[in-house]
Amino acid sequence: MKLNYRTIFLLPAVLLTNFCTGQKKASGAESFKSQAIADIQAKYQDYRQTAMQIWNFAEVGYKEEKSTALLQQVLSDNGFTIQKGVASIPTAFVASYGTGQPVIAILAEFDALPGLSQEAIPEKKSIPGKAAGQACGHHLFGTASVAAGIEIKKLIEQKKLTGTIRVYGCPAEEGGSGKVFMVRAGLFNDVDVAIHWHPGDNNSVTMMSALANKSAKFRFHGISAHAAASPEKGRSALDAVEAMDNMVNMMREHIPQETRIHYVITNGGKAPNVVPDFAEVYYYVRHPKREDVVKIFDRVVKAANGAAMGTETTVDYEIIGGTHDLLLNKTLAEDMQLNLEKVGGVHLSADEIEFGKKLQISFGPAPPEIATAAIVKPLKAGDTSGGGSTDVGDVSYAVPTVGMQAATWIPGTPAHSWQAVACGGTEIGTKGMMVAAKTMTLTAIDLFLNPALIAKAKQEFIQDKGDYQYKALLGDIKPALNYRD
Repeated sequence: MKLNYRTIFLLPAVLLTNFCTGQKKASGAESFKSQAIADIQAKYQDYRQTAMQIWNFAEVGYKEEKSTALLQQVLSDNGFTIQKGVASIPTAFVASYGTGQPVIAILAEFDALPGLSQEAIPEKKSIPGKAAGQACGHHLFGTASVAAGIEIKKLIEQKKLTGTIRVYGCPAEEGGSGKVFMVRAGLFNDVDVAIHWHPGDNNSVTMMSALANKSAKFRFHGISAHAAASPEKGRSALDAVEAMDNMVNMMREHIPQETRIHYVITNGGKAPNVVPDFAEVYYYVRHPKREDVVKIFDRVVKAANGAAMGTETTVDYEIIGGTHDLLLNKTLAEDMQLNLEKVGGVHLSADEIEFGKKLQISFGPAPPEIATAAIVKPLKAGDTSGGGSTDVGDVSYAVPTVGMQAATWIPGTPAHSWQAVACGGTEIGTKGMMVAAKTMTLTAIDLFLNPALIAKAKQEFIQDKGDYQYKALLGDIKPALNYRD
C-alpha cells in the first residue's frame, strides 16, 4: 500500500496501526537477521574449532561423552541452563534460555559411524588408531545448531525477541533412535516448533519424507562341539543366522518394493573348528509407512524363529531402534526457503575446488558440477520418500518441524562414506555448516516475531497428522546404550 497525506486520514485507525506495526516488525526482523548473519560469521573460527574437535573425537552412538560435554560447555559459557542426562541417556541434554512462549527447539546431533575412519584428504586413508568417522557430518550438525541457539539467545537477552530458545543435544541418531526416547519422555510437549538440518552435497529445504525404520539384534544360542571330531553333538548358532538371512532374502520377493532390509553378522563364531554356540545378526527394516515397517519386521521375526527351529537352536532379539517417517510442514518450509535464499549457498576457493576434483575421481563417471555447491535449490515437494531414516521423524509427529541441508560435502558425495568424512574435516564442511547455522537462526527469528506463522504451521500439523496418536515404534524399551559394542 502506498501512503500519502490523503490516504492516512481515510484509513481506519486499527488498519493504520496494524500496517505500521507490520512495517515495524518487518524492519526489525531484517535488522535482527543482518546482525545474526554478521555475528555468526564473526565466530567462524570458534565454531570451526568446535566442529573439528568433535570430528576428531569421532564417538559412536551413546558413547559421545567428549562431544556432548564440549557442546554443553559452549552453551553454558553463553548463558544457557543445561539439563544433563535427559530421557535416561547420559549423553543427551536440553539447553534452555529465556521464558514463556514461543518455545523454539533446535536439534543438535554429534555421533559418528563405526568403521569409517578417514583423513581429511581426497584419497582413501584411515587414521591410525581411529575406529570411527563423522561420515554423516554430525560434528557439523551439532555445532551449527549450537551456533544458531546462541545467536537467538543474544537477541532474547537484548530484549529484541521474547520467548524461550532450546538446543536439544540428541545422541545416537545413527541407529540408536536417541530422539525417540526424548519424545517419549515428553521433552517436546511444550515446544511450538522444532528446527533441524543435515549435512549434504547441496543446499535445499527438506520437502521429502524419510523411511520409517525398525531395527533389532537377533541372537542365536546353540551347542559347541569339535567341528571335525564330533560335529553331530553341535548345534551351530551361525547356521541359524545364515538360515535366517536366507529366508529373509527370499522374502524380499514378496514384500512391497519400497522396502529396504539390510543386515550385518556382528558375531559368527571365533574359530572354524569349533561349532559356534553363539551368533548374532543386526537387522534394519525400512519402509515409507510406519505401519508397514511393523508388519514386515514381524515377518523377519518369524524367519528368525523358523531358523532356530530348523537348526535346533534358540533365539532372542533386542529392539535397538525404531523411527517414524518424516511429517513435513510446507508452511515452515516456505519460510525457511526464503531464509536459505537470503543466506545463499557455499562458495569454494580454488584449492577447495581442486580438492573436490580429486575427490570426484572416486565417484565414477559424470559427477555433478562442483559449482552447484553455490546454488540454492528451489523448494519442491518430493513424490517419494528419501532413502534414509531419521529419528527427527518422531519429533515431527510431536511438534511442527522444519529442516534443511547444506552443501558440506563436494557435490556427488554420498553420505556414510569416507569421502563425506574427508570433506567434513576441511573448510568445505565448515562453510556449509555456517550456511545452516545462519538459515536456522533467521527462520527462528521469523517464528519469534510472527505468531501467525506458528499458528498456521500448527494448523497444518494438526490437519496432516489427522487422528493418529503417536506411539513409539520401539515400544517401552530402555535406550540400548551399548548397541555399538
